[in-house]
Amino acid sequence: VPGRLAAAAALLLAGAASARAEAVDLALVLAVDTSRSIDAVEHDLQMDGYARAMTSPEVLKAIRSGPVGAVAVTLFEWSGPSEQRVMVEWMTVRDGASAERFADILRKAGRVYFDGTSISGAINFAMRRLADNPHDGTRRVIDVSADGANNRGRPAHAARDDALAAGVTINGLAIINDRPSRWPGPEPPLDQHFRDEVIGGPGAFLIVVKGFETFAEAIRNKLIREIVEAEPDPSPARRKAAASTE
Repeated sequence: VPGRLAAAAALLLAGAASARAEAVDLALVLAVDTSRSIDAVEHDLQMDGYARAMTSPEVLKAIRSGPVGAVAVTLFEWSGPSEQRVMVEWMTVRDGASAERFADILRKAGRVYFDGTSISGAINFAMRRLADNPHDGTRRVIDVSADGANNRGRPAHAARDDALAAGVTINGLAIINDRPSRWPGPEPPLDQHFRDEVIGGPGAFLIVVKGFETFAEAIRNKLIREIVEAEPDPSPARRKAAASTE
């Protein structure tokens, strides 16, 4: 009897926790490369790009177009296999005010990590972030940005495959620049590396940018696509309306 009572209590607690979970259309982890190949100016351009994208009218329109009209988002910076720092804890973005809170946090945060490029470490950490997500989302997405191929930790495809097996989609943002690479031997084209080793899952996609000058625009278009694709079966009219914002 005590065992049955304990089990019943556990079920009640789980049900209460589920009832308290805030519903969102998408749980999104933004994993931002801050490895050694990215200088201070480029780091600031990245953070400003995410801030400007999240507060843009186009992204807010995409968020409001969902069945719930809200997304859960967290952002962390990463470099080596065990070097990650959460910059924005899980938060709900549903309107201009919440988007501005997200942007304000980013603009006030400094930089920490400067080591190699471990995309696999970033994916592993993102999966732990998803495990700690307090929101009830219909889709889980990891978004990885990087300016170089995986050169630390286990192979990127191994971490990707584990994430895909858990039902998580991984999208990518490949930043092409002329910085020297730390890849051991000839480095594969970054877009090819992302397609072969990083992205995957239902609706997965890759955006390629050359340099950081168009980073904010690329992030905005990427967020719109991720948010709209979060709907289980968006109507043709809603897809057309969302596409018009890119």
